[in-house]
Amino acid sequence: MDFLKKLWPTTFKIEKGNLASFLVQLIIFLVITAIAGALIGLLSGIAIFGIIFSILGSLMGIYTLVGIVLCILNFIGVELK
Repeated sequence: MDFLKKLWPTTFKIEKGNLASFLVQLIIFLVITAIAGALIGLLSGIAIFGIIFSILGSLMGIYTLVGIVLCILNFIGVELK
């Protein structure tokens, strides 16, 4: 549990049933992912750095997906131990 709190600290600030904090956190995840994804997409066109930025883009997508799942779990009140 401490490992998850270190990697996704803001997702654990969502209270059960608090729609405002849930939506704010989801918007943050989606906006940051969209902006970073666009930058990584532009930089992945460079031949030398293309593989590195493609891997970073994939890792960022996984990080965002897990963060959104944790947000949903905290919103509905699932205890993660």
